[in-house]
Amino acid sequence: LQALEHVNARLLELYPDDEERFDIVLMTNNHAQVGVRLINSINHYGLTIERFCMTGGKSPVGYLTAYLTNLYLSADSEKVQEAIEAGIASATMFTANKDVAYSDTQLRVAFDGDAVLFSDESEQIVKEQGLDRFFEHEQLNENKPLAQGPLKGFLEDLGKLQKKFYAKNERLNCPIRTFLVTARSAASSGARVLKTLRSWGLEIDEALFLAGAPKGPVLVKIRPHIFFDDQMFHIEGAQKLGTIAAHVPYGIAQKYNKSA
Repeated sequence: LQALEHVNARLLELYPDDEERFDIVLMTNNHAQVGVRLINSINHYGLTIERFCMTGGKSPVGYLTAYLTNLYLSADSEKVQEAIEAGIASATMFTANKDVAYSDTQLRVAFDGDAVLFSDESEQIVKEQGLDRFFEHEQLNENKPLAQGPLKGFLEDLGKLQKKFYAKNERLNCPIRTFLVTARSAASSGARVLKTLRSWGLEIDEALFLAGAPKGPVLVKIRPHIFFDDQMFHIEGAQKLGTIAAHVPYGIAQKYNKSA
């Protein structure tokens, strides 16, 4: 939240009459009587959260639509699943197992590719037909963009804010940085990913193709404020090494997660 607030402060300096900034809404299924303690806690930590939604035990999903929510984060996996099914970018938060210092002056967001930024089309082939068929499929379809995944819109929103800094010659000092961290191999299946992003008109600051290597050590180097992935073993690996990770319950991997 401190990193988000820093981005907002920089945007306000550059565009004092523009209201296109991060808007943080606190959603809780507690009753309204809890509001005073929440307000006191927010003031204690010096955070700027003006919007509250206290649902008194009811689902927040209808309110998410009303608030035009770009991203919903919760520790409650059932609410996250409900939000995903309603077409809202959403993920279940998991805290890190180690304390790591994060930047307060640059928001750093890391995304997995398949079933997060992109659809699970390619992941279905891996699960059902194996890696060899996957590599063949990706090479045959290299110039066909992947369908969008549940968090494509959120990356798009980050990109819009980044371009506001670029327009003021602040590319090198941009307080938002995005990362693609994927198990794909660059040589055999990376081109389709990069061409898909280009076809969408989106930039990603750094792309790391790990060819099946663990993601945790790379994330330690990146130190993102949040890392999105659709597979729990990547989430758990990130947690162990101190990365705050968020599980996106979307695509064929969820079928395999449940059976495991």
